[in-house]
Amino acid sequence: MRYDGGHKLDPFLRETLGPFVRWVPVCPEVEAGLPVPREALWLVGTKKSYRLCTISTGIDHTERMLSWARRRFSDLERLGLCGFVFKSRSPSSGMGGVTIYSDAGMPVATGAGIFARAFMERFPLLPVEDEARLRDPRLRENFIRQVFVCRRWKDFLAGGASPSGLAAFHRDHKFLIMAHSQKHLRILGALVAGGGGRAVREEYFRTLMEALALEATVRKNVKVLHHISGYFMKQLAAGEKKELREVIGQYNRGLVPLIVPLVLMGHYAKKYDDPYLRTQVYLAPHPAELMLRNHV
Repeated sequence: MRYDGGHKLDPFLRETLGPFVRWVPVCPEVEAGLPVPREALWLVGTKKSYRLCTISTGIDHTERMLSWARRRFSDLERLGLCGFVFKSRSPSSGMGGVTIYSDAGMPVATGAGIFARAFMERFPLLPVEDEARLRDPRLRENFIRQVFVCRRWKDFLAGGASPSGLAAFHRDHKFLIMAHSQKHLRILGALVAGGGGRAVREEYFRTLMEALALEATVRKNVKVLHHISGYFMKQLAAGEKKELREVIGQYNRGLVPLIVPLVLMGHYAKKYDDPYLRTQVYLAPHPAELMLRNHV
C-alpha cells in the first residue's frame, strides 16, 4: 500500500497472469511497521552509500527496513518463490533507477530501493522485474518465461533431482536455451555430461538463469526456427516447405510476431509426431492464454 493509502494495482499482473501464479503480497513499509498514511520517503546519500529517510522530518528508516527484510527473506525462501515483481521508482522497492538525493536535497545518482537491493543480494538467481518495465512486451515475455523455467526447475528438484532427470530437463529446454545463448548451451551440455550431483545442479541452474537473462533476439530465434524445421523438412510437401520458409522470413523482417512461425512449427511437430520436439519447452514456454508471443 502506498504512503498515501492508495494503490498501484497492475491489470495484467492481477487479471491476466494472476490465474497462473500464486501471488505473495509483500509491502515493505507496512510490514516493517510504518503507518498508513505516512510521510513520504526518499533515498539520501551517495551512489555507494545511501539511506531510506522521510522527506520532511529526515527520520532514517534504513536499519528498521533491513532488520525486517532479513526476517521476511527467511519466510519467502521457504515459500519457494519463482519470481518477484518490484514497484518501480519506489525508494524501498524499486529495482533500479531510483533517484538518490544529497543531504541538501539535490539528485546525485540512481540506485535500487533499500528493500529491493537487499532482496536481489539474497536471491541473486531469482527472476525479478518491476511493473513499469513489464509494459515492454519483450521484457514481459522474457521475465515470465524465466518464472516458468524456475518453476519447472523446482519441480525437477522436488522429483528427486536424479542425473537422468537433469539430462531430461536439459533436453526439453535445449531450444529455449539456444534462443538465448549458444555459448551457455554448450556449457550446460558439458555440465549434464559430467553427472548430476548437488554441485553440478547448482552450477547448472546458475548458468541456466544467466543464459535466460540474455535477450532472445529475432536473429537468434530465426536460427532456432530453422534448426527445428530440419526435424521434419524432408517430410513436408513442396508447398509446405515454401510456406514455412516464407513465415520464418516474415518474422525475420518484423512482419509477423514470433507466435506465427511457432504455431506452424507446433502443427508439424504434432502432425509428424516427433517425440523430441513434442517435449521442447521452446514451443510453449508459458500458457497460451497469456498471449506473450503475440507481441514479440
